[in-house]
Formats: sequence, structure tokens, C-alpha cells
Amino acid sequence: MKTVDLRSDTVTQPTAAMRAAMMEAKLGDDVFGDDPTVNALQERIAALTGKEAALFMPSGTQSNLCGILAHCGRGDEYIVGQLAHTYRYEGGGAAVFGSVQPQPLTQDAQGHMALADIAAAIKPDDPHFARTRLLCLENTWNGHVMPDEYLHSATALVREKGLNTHLDGARVFNAAVASAAPGQGAFARLRAIADPFDSLSVCFSKGLGAPVGSALCGSHEVISRARRIRKMAGGGLRQAGLLAACALHALDHHVDRLADDHANARRLAEGLSGIDGLTVKSAQTNIVFVDVADGRGPALLEFLKAHDVLATGLIGLRFVTHLDVDAAGIDHAIATVRRFFAQAPATNASSGRTGPY
Repeated sequence: MKTVDLRSDTVTQPTAAMRAAMMEAKLGDDVFGDDPTVNALQERIAALTGKEAALFMPSGTQSNLCGILAHCGRGDEYIVGQLAHTYRYEGGGAAVFGSVQPQPLTQDAQGHMALADIAAAIKPDDPHFARTRLLCLENTWNGHVMPDEYLHSATALVREKGLNTHLDGARVFNAAVASAAPGQGAFARLRAIADPFDSLSVCFSKGLGAPVGSALCGSHEVISRARRIRKMAGGGLRQAGLLAACALHALDHHVDRLADDHANARRLAEGLSGIDGLTVKSAQTNIVFVDVADGRGPALLEFLKAHDVLATGLIGLRFVTHLDVDAAGIDHAIATVRRFFAQAPATNASSGRTGPY
């Protein structure tokens, strides 16, 4: 049995067609700005998101870091969710490298910070306070699409106060595919999601299946500042067109197929529902969270691993679907979970939390 790897959509392998695109890529030196494939990718993703420019980055963490530091300087702060990836799971980079203070706020189960809390967190222009410069949001949030109404309300609120806005769009293509209206198309939906933000980071190495890379999209001014920061952060690459070619191939061939991952996530959630000892939190896109009763999450993970199913349980049980997992793999995962609980029924205790990418 082939291992069913549901730890993350970051584990995807490049397809044969993607590998061929990589080997055929025209190359230059991207630090000099003359890699034609990188330039083509940057122009394309900027146009798709409706921004003036874009900058190819090795990782989403670096893309978010450069975005935050392009908006904020030493002694500034950004408002962010207490559980947001840019605050909780990126090593404190903005504070460490940029002396930019995060102002984390409590989020509800949907990832929303209350608008009143956001407004109250914006500091007055006074030397006692860090200067509030930026609001960071995230879409998708734990597999759920952030509602347009909330995104527009939150960004409009801070814009009135003179703040800029940044979107961590690590899985924004999942959000676009899941929420596109009939006949709208994923790319038109992507542009609509990106519209209220001054900058956004998009990832090619998750659901889109490229081996490496993200892009920061924004105005010419923001991207110019981010380019300098990327260099300081060690992100200047040379013949990066090898990697950019994979991202371009993904944009051509792997966007609409994200709907298959979403269908497999629903298949998994439905298959796990009703098991005594599990509480399933079905997601709209490609992530399924599960609370495991009686503190037996680690035992379940070990049982799954022994039967060729991988998931994460660092701070909660999570399954992520992607292009390397098919319906047969999902059915094997469901059957294995059911086998675990059939041999040892649970009590009423429960535990489990959401986790990082």
C-alpha cells in the first residue's frame, strides 16, 4: 500500500509534466533581474492578483517577512491574530529582524478579530507607543474561506486610520476555488479576494504542488522595498527560473484541480463522522481537523503510521488533502481510523487544537 501522506499539502512531489517544464526553463540571473522565467512568473502573478508588481521568494515565511518589513520600520507594529501564522509560526521574524512589534489580538473560531478590538489596538501618535502601521489577515483560515464582508470591513476600518494591509494568502488559491461564483472562475475570484489588500503573499508549494516558492504581490513601491529586504534576508537567488517554471506550470494546470482536494477532504470528514471518540471539524477546502477523545490522539497517530497513513498531531490532529492523495487513499485512511476505534471504544473526554501549516 502506498503511504497516504496527509500531514500537509507541502509534501507534494512535482509531477512529470512539472519536472519537464523545469528542465525546459529559460534561465538567467535573478539577482541581476534577467531570469526570463522568474520575470514571467512575477508579471503573471501580479496581474492575476491585480497588483502592480510581484517578487518571487523561496518560502511563504520569507514572503510574509518581507511584506511586513516593507510596510513597517523599527519601532512600528502590526496588528495580527493571536493564532495567525505570521505571528505564531514564523519564528518571530518581524520582531527579530526588523524590530517590528506584533500586536496580537484574540480570534474567534472562524479566525476573526473583533472590529472593535482592532480599532482599540490602533495606538495614538504618541512617543509612548509603537507606531501602528499594518493589519495582517489570513485566507484561508484553518481551511475555511474568510468571508468577503469581514475582509472588506476590517481593511476599510484600518485604512481610515492610515494603516496598510497585508494578506497571508498561503492557501488563497484554495479560497478562490472554493468560493468562486458559478461562471466567475478561480482567477477572477483570486483578484477579488486580493483587492482590499495593499500586499499579499501567495504560495506555490502547497496545493498548487510546486516544490518551492511563494510570491509577494503589491505596489511598485512595496515590491522595491521588499526586494532590498529579501536580499538582506538571504533570499536573492540566481538561476531561479528552474523553480519559477514549476510555479508557472502550476498556475496553468493545478488551480482548478484544487476542487478535487476539497472533495477528498469532504469525503474524509464524512467518513470519519459518527465514530464514537472523534469530533470532526469539516473544512470548506482541503483541511480537516479532528478532536480525539480521551487523550488518545498520539496513539491514533502511531496506529495510522503503522498502517501507512500519516497525519500531524503536534498541537491537534489534522489531515490535509492534496494532489498526491486520491479517493482510494482517503478511503484507506477512513478505514484505518475506524479500525483503531473499533478495538478500543472511547470515553467522553476530548482534546485537540488547530495547528500550523
